[in-house]
Amino acid sequence: MNRTITDALRRAATLTRAGRPVDATRAIQAALNGSTMPPAQDEPTGRPNGPPIAGPTILDLTATRVDRGPPAGAAARPTGESGSDPGFRRRERRFTRPLAETIRDLAAARRVTGSPLSKRNGPPPVPEGARYVSRSFDCEHGSRSYSLYIPAAAAGRRPSGLVMMLHGCKQDPDDFATGTGMNAQADATGMLVVYPAQSAAANPSHCWNWFNAADQRRGGGEAALLAALAGAVATEFDVPPGSVFVAGLSAGGAMAAILAEAYPDVFKAAGIHSGLPAGAASDMSSAFAAMAGHANRPAPPAPTAPTRLIVFHGTADTVVRPANGEAIVGTARHRAQSVDRHERRTAAGRTYRRIVYRTAGGQAHAEHWILEGHGHAWSGGRPEGSYTDRDGPDASAEMMRFFSETAAPR
Repeated sequence: MNRTITDALRRAATLTRAGRPVDATRAIQAALNGSTMPPAQDEPTGRPNGPPIAGPTILDLTATRVDRGPPAGAAARPTGESGSDPGFRRRERRFTRPLAETIRDLAAARRVTGSPLSKRNGPPPVPEGARYVSRSFDCEHGSRSYSLYIPAAAAGRRPSGLVMMLHGCKQDPDDFATGTGMNAQADATGMLVVYPAQSAAANPSHCWNWFNAADQRRGGGEAALLAALAGAVATEFDVPPGSVFVAGLSAGGAMAAILAEAYPDVFKAAGIHSGLPAGAASDMSSAFAAMAGHANRPAPPAPTAPTRLIVFHGTADTVVRPANGEAIVGTARHRAQSVDRHERRTAAGRTYRRIVYRTAGGQAHAEHWILEGHGHAWSGGRPEGSYTDRDGPDASAEMMRFFSETAAPR
């Protein structure tokens, strides 16, 4: 471990003891990026009336749930969900994890197949007749910029649907559109694609705040903001009812899972790639535990009008462990009347399993794609974007196929 990381560990120890876990995490992230976070004026440097804290080489982070009241104007969480169910507190697991292991998993983000995390190539190519435009959206829950792809097939006519694509940490809409190749799928289906951009003000690493309790609830935070954005674009372009979908990678996948649970009336299907289940964490510390496969265990969502799910996760993902993919489709197992299992191999040699959970009517309520030897990256993605793995299967094509099966006729 180099001196920069060691110094970051010592500083994180000091900040954690002072009750500032978020600042501790930022210090570690800055070290991983090869820089140093400047100290705040009120940053502790040692114990009161004592020598500076030397900090151990390994610091244990203990994930404990932090209860927060609902934001102003937000509806209270219904009884039975993780914020108010005493049974949930009894089921909650206390998890202690070495900080060195957390650093290793964060650093693994630099080694995913494809481009470096910080790569930027500008807007993706746009075919003749299509449009890729930059916009902004404001509502009572906040504001975000976003990019909108309008395929030639939807120019001057009603689109067949709308897909909201949520990028991962340290990505942006252009990078995500380029890496996933989702615009090409939109060309074939006539769907709009909306790429919201997380702001640095909301999260310094441009992560969607899936681990914040205030951003997980219906009626407030980023979940409400993103649902309002999808609804506004759908109304503007006269998207058919029941034809709005959401997909995301990593932090974006975790936020897609939240939207699927909180807003089933808005999003009729969700694609979750290398993500986490809704309610998996309630703060920064429990987020690390959740990524390691030790998530909170929220009560299952109400069975009424569930959003259809297609989930992709690699067995070699060390950033977000594959147990999270299993947890996302967990409720689908109980609803399923029949299950189909398939095992295949891509042209590049990757083996994958596809498990389809069907309702009594035979419709696929959920699909779980388990990718052997696949890391933390978008399956079948383009190497020009970050977090991509070209060996497939093509997650974009399969998600769009899954969404098209749900979409209402134009």
